[in-house]
Amino acid sequence: MQPENEQPTLTPRPDNHFETLHPQAKSTADGTAARKPEGAGEERSRAIYHSPLGPIVLEGCGGRLTGLRFEAKNLPPAGEGEAMLDEACRWLDCYFEGKIPNWMPHLQLEGTPFQQRVWQELMHIPYGRTVSYGQLAERIGCRSAQAVGGAVGRNPVAIIVPCHRVVGADGSLTGYAYGLERKRWLLTHEAQTTIAT
Repeated sequence: MQPENEQPTLTPRPDNHFETLHPQAKSTADGTAARKPEGAGEERSRAIYHSPLGPIVLEGCGGRLTGLRFEAKNLPPAGEGEAMLDEACRWLDCYFEGKIPNWMPHLQLEGTPFQQRVWQELMHIPYGRTVSYGQLAERIGCRSAQAVGGAVGRNPVAIIVPCHRVVGADGSLTGYAYGLERKRWLLTHEAQTTIAT
């Protein structure tokens, strides 16, 4: 485990750090209460973005970004280009270059109404700032920080929908699906960008 003051080793990115993958058919949702997305039945496109923190898989449907997750293994082979994911890749370029993106890719977040409320509130957390799970629960009028934490953990679009900005009540880094080292790196990166600007 890394010491508190160290950052994860950065993975060098190739010059062409965006690969598109063969379109995938829409998979059946696990949760029966999940809202059926607009454009259901459309083909889903997937792409790999090579970030400083490792490969990121992006998924899109109907011209909107539906998923963004870190993926270290089992990456599918590259396929033909899909311009619809370019917008998200430009956002990630801007973010990892230490700039604050001033636009948002078109998103389509699939989840229950409660999850939707939590994810929408995540997008109101300012760049370079953090809130606790309890504060997030208060903002949406929920009595259970644990329930909010569960919804935060199911956020389908990492980084852009900034679930990494939610911390424990004492400010400790807790509960990030992609590892606390990545969470620490993202928060430090944003803090340094804020100072620089």
